[in-house]
Amino acid sequence: MIDAHEILVRCDALARESSDPNGIERVYLSPELAAVNRRAGEWMKEAGLTTWLDAAGNQRGRLEGREPGLPAVLLGSHLDTVPNAGRFDGILGVMLAIAVVERLRESAAELPFALEIAAFADEEGTRFGTALLGSRALAGTWDDAFWHLTDDSGTTLREAFVEFGLDPERIADASPKRGEIVAYLEAHIEQGPYLEEADLPLAVVSSIAGARRFALTLTGEAGHAGGVPFHRRHDALAGASEVVLAVEQLARSAGCVATVGRLQAFPGGVNVIPGRVEFSLDLRGETDAARDGVWLGIQAVASEVCDRRGLAFAVEETHSAPAVVADPSLQDSIRAGIRTATGEQDPMVLFSKAGHDAMAVAELAPWAMLFIRNGHGGISHHPNETVTEADVAVALDAFEAAVRGLAASQTA
Repeated sequence: MIDAHEILVRCDALARESSDPNGIERVYLSPELAAVNRRAGEWMKEAGLTTWLDAAGNQRGRLEGREPGLPAVLLGSHLDTVPNAGRFDGILGVMLAIAVVERLRESAAELPFALEIAAFADEEGTRFGTALLGSRALAGTWDDAFWHLTDDSGTTLREAFVEFGLDPERIADASPKRGEIVAYLEAHIEQGPYLEEADLPLAVVSSIAGARRFALTLTGEAGHAGGVPFHRRHDALAGASEVVLAVEQLARSAGCVATVGRLQAFPGGVNVIPGRVEFSLDLRGETDAARDGVWLGIQAVASEVCDRRGLAFAVEETHSAPAVVADPSLQDSIRAGIRTATGEQDPMVLFSKAGHDAMAVAELAPWAMLFIRNGHGGISHHPNETVTEADVAVALDAFEAAVRGLAASQTA
């Protein structure tokens, strides 16, 4: 039987599958992803599931309920990572899902639904710049414009599909028919400090922030650093710096979060005034209205800066996902699971500022999430990401109890 210790051993094993001197990196449709898909598929088979790789590259598994062909409760998370990643973001949720199914295997003949697992292949969007590709394919919201996305080497998403052994023309096969998935439950590390600050192992997730991502460009005029006087400069980096500072100020005042994670100046000479700056923007809010209000403010600041400095401003939106609210009855299942596992009568409820595959799956089925305490101040997307064996043990008990409670409610 898979216990908390074995789950951590497996997370370590998957980390070693995708490690190099620069840390863990496992991106969509890569050899590293293929390797961990195979390993996760083996563990799914050992837990009693029938397994397959779906048309989007997600590793899938299914355990039948009291009769073949019943609609399924889907459990899962993702196997891809950011660069220099930690070993638990996404991966822990997949390992917990496999362990829960193994625990329920002997009572599967009593379940009023089948159990399925989805180990999503692209939640982070690291390789092609657009997140949730694996879960969007499963949810049936794939956009054919995705085929033209390219990675840093110029490989298109369509070409990467073929290289991975997938058929782009069959992408619709990744999505089940409406009604075949009746609920989605996901366990995930918190990626924040609130559980640690409260000295609690688990929380119920109430909603997930709406997120938008942009590629922004300010264009001015390059020139000699010594020869061009200040009053004649069109310095794109100086202008971008003003915009970046405004991003932080506007988001903080609105209760949103915004990050400029990448900024590059061109032509990049130490004695050359930057003529062009390209930078990213990741913008999130508990409501779409709050998030979009911050974006309007950022655009206004950028327009004023460009007018004053003689610059041009260009915008490309690379990702957009609406805020989503967890299903109340499924939240109750997670809450009851936490009560069973911990004895807490009033489990903590948290709003997730980080995005998750549940955002995409919400288009297909109602969803709920369980958060697990993340140590070191809640650091994530970093090698110091950590959980304790004790917290994983209680998370496994709570996740199992949530699924059993959901089965009992549907049987009653």
